[in-house]
Amino acid sequence: MDTIALDRKQTAFRLRKDLLERLKIEARKENRSLNNYVESVLMDVVYRTPNEETLAAMKEAKENQNLEKLNLGTFEDFMKSLE
Repeated sequence: MDTIALDRKQTAFRLRKDLLERLKIEARKENRSLNNYVESVLMDVVYRTPNEETLAAMKEAKENQNLEKLNLGTFEDFMKSLE
């Protein structure tokens, strides 16, 4: 199996202490290193591009077009309103 070496550059950031602690907790939950977790979160944010269907849904929601009303009175009412 061939491995591809990714060109990485060491850098430093200043983060709020509470944010750093939260990142460490989330990384531990996923059994990942802090570096790997932060890199993947940043990659998701930077490279996430919504597809056409998602873009259309976002536009529709912003313009309040064709939005269905859900009945949240009870769980049964909610389920019926989804039909």
